[in-house]
Amino acid sequence: MATLTADAKGVFVISVTPFQESGAIDTQSLDRVTDFYFEKGADGLTILGMMGEAPKLTQAESRAVAERVIKRADSKPVVVGVSAPGLAAIGELSAAVMDMGAAGVMIAPPSSLKTDAQILAYYRQAAQAVGPKVPIVLQDFPLATGVHIAPSVIGQIVAELEQVVMLKHEDWPGLEKISALRQAEQAGQRRLSILCGNGALFLPEEMARGADGAMTGFGYPEMLAQVVALVGAGNRERAQDIFDAYLPLVRYEQQPGAGLAVRKHVLARRGAIASATIRAPGLGLSAAALGEVERLIERQERRLQQLGA
Repeated sequence: MATLTADAKGVFVISVTPFQESGAIDTQSLDRVTDFYFEKGADGLTILGMMGEAPKLTQAESRAVAERVIKRADSKPVVVGVSAPGLAAIGELSAAVMDMGAAGVMIAPPSSLKTDAQILAYYRQAAQAVGPKVPIVLQDFPLATGVHIAPSVIGQIVAELEQVVMLKHEDWPGLEKISALRQAEQAGQRRLSILCGNGALFLPEEMARGADGAMTGFGYPEMLAQVVALVGAGNRERAQDIFDAYLPLVRYEQQPGAGLAVRKHVLARRGAIASATIRAPGLGLSAAALGEVERLIERQERRLQQLGA
């Protein structure tokens, strides 16, 4: 499997981790949802991310999930989230998944980082921990980590650490950051692939600002693929029309503490996973919430039919 480069584009779906109602990993559903993402237009996958419930998995489970998905992906790129409190754990898991054929690893900064100097020093140490040949995705998600990384600091990291090839952009508001990074590249800064998260809530605008695609999850990954492809082809109006049809459900997914339950319900409804179970601690949707989601899906289907999409 080819490793990740700064030229990476398209949609890398953040995969859920399916569980049986008992809380055990559902390996059959893991195979099925992997196939589902690629059938719906994904160019790659990112596993063991925050929405993949990675902190709830043991190290052995993380390795087992990575091995199964990488094998199932059949040479398509798989990025593995390896963030952990300690660098030893990051280095160990990175070595294991790269040996399995991962395309690269994703590392988020720990919440203890408070200064620009600390952020730069951390990524120097993380790069050393995983080794110089391992491509790194820098996860920039200050709403979750509490760590704000300025474009100038990203520029320092890019200049010093060549193995940092991608930014998972999840700052909010963050459109100006994309513009700043692209302007810096025009001035000579090394190019960085930028794939955006935040549940795709700003995907059309992010693409217009110069993002290369999406690295996020949604119960309808075909929307991500369609919007990215249409913007890439210069058809921004059609991309916006498609996006707008899905926007109410995208918005509903953004509720803190409920988004994953919504996503898993939709994926189970579509047959991609057998159960919407969230591993404890975590709750599913109430009857009222289920009714709201179903109503949004019905309206979404009508809107898409009107668009001929």
